Amino acid sequence: MTDEHPITPPLELKQQWEEDWFDPEVKDIEIGLYMADRGAQWGADQELDACCALMDDWGLNGDNFRAARRSKPPSLKKQALKALDEALFMADDNPPEGICSDQADTIRRALEALPDE
Repeated sequence: MTDEHPITPPLELKQQWEEDWFDPEVKDIEIGLYMADRGAQWGADQELDACCALMDDWGLNGDNFRAARRSKPPSLKKQALKALDEALFMADDNPPEGICSDQADTIRRALEALPDE
């Protein structure tokens, strides 16, 4: 059977994934699992592209849909602020040694001054 499904990754892309698999950062994973993972990600991206294009054709904003489906993890700044709040909340009865509310406020102000990236 020579007919491929329309969203089958191109041969060049599969070859690139195979080359990437030999990257020293990729460890302890079978090539079949690695290729299946990359293929699934690629297929999901193809479907998302098609859905966004259809939404655009319908006069809807496909970019908002894409942003919702591929949300980014919180920035390091937001993670640090959350960690600070959680540490102070959990330490209400027993504040951590060596930190006072003035110091926590200084840390919070410094974090909030950083750009949102």
